[in-house]
Amino acid sequence: MNHIDAAEERIVTERLRQKLNEVNSAAQSQLSVVQDHVNFTLQKAYFRCAHECFDRRRKQDDINMCVENCSIPVLQAQNLVEGEMSKFQERLNRSLMVCQDKFESAKLQKIKTDATKDMDLCVKYTVDENIKALPHLVTKLKASLAIDPTNV
Repeated sequence: MNHIDAAEERIVTERLRQKLNEVNSAAQSQLSVVQDHVNFTLQKAYFRCAHECFDRRRKQDDINMCVENCSIPVLQAQNLVEGEMSKFQERLNRSLMVCQDKFESAKLQKIKTDATKDMDLCVKYTVDENIKALPHLVTKLKASLAIDPTNV
C-alpha cells in the first residue's frame, strides 16, 4: 500500500468514525427517556420492593427469593433494551459492511476516483436511515415498557 492509499484509508476511517459518533449521539439522545425509566423508575421500584423483603420474621431463603422476584421487572426491561439495541447495531453493521465491500471492490478494480466518494455517500445514507429508525425503536420500547408518553 503506497502513502496515497494509506492516506485515503485514514480519511475514510475518520469519516466513518464521525458518522458512527453521529449515530451514537442520536441513539443516546433519543433513548434517554427509556434509559431514565429503567434506571430510575424501575430501579426505584426494585429497591422499594427489596426493602420490604427484609423482615426478621422471614427465613433467609424467603428474603432472597423475595429480593430476586423484585429484580425481575428491571432485568426484563434491561434485557429488552439491550436486545433491541443489539438488533439495531447488527442492522447498522451489516449496512456498513455493504458500504465497505463496495469500497474494497472499487479499489480492487482501480476505480479510485469515485470509491471514496461512493463510500462516503453509502455511509451517509446508511447512518441517516438508521437514525430515522430510532424514533420507531423508542416508540416500540416505550410501548413494551409501558412508559406513559404524557409523563415524559
